[in-house]
Amino acid sequence: METDIIFAGVCAAAVLIMLLYYIRRGRRLRALLFGSLTGLAALFVLNRYGGSFNTWLPLNTINVFGSAVLGVPFVIFLVILKIV
Repeated sequence: METDIIFAGVCAAAVLIMLLYYIRRGRRLRALLFGSLTGLAALFVLNRYGGSFNTWLPLNTINVFGSAVLGVPFVIFLVILKIV
């Protein structure tokens, strides 16, 4: 139970940080699209080919939303959580 609260807090903080980052960028839409597309691409690659490296990530609502908002760092965080 305690780890769920910590994970939710870390995710909420990361979302706020990324939203502030996107707002401060000069080209907001381009930065948002690039971050979202690279995060989703990393998630889909790990979903498709991650089984051969023992790092398969399911495509569920939290993973897709987190990858779209936070980008590649979220996917890396998920892989680290899966390894540990």
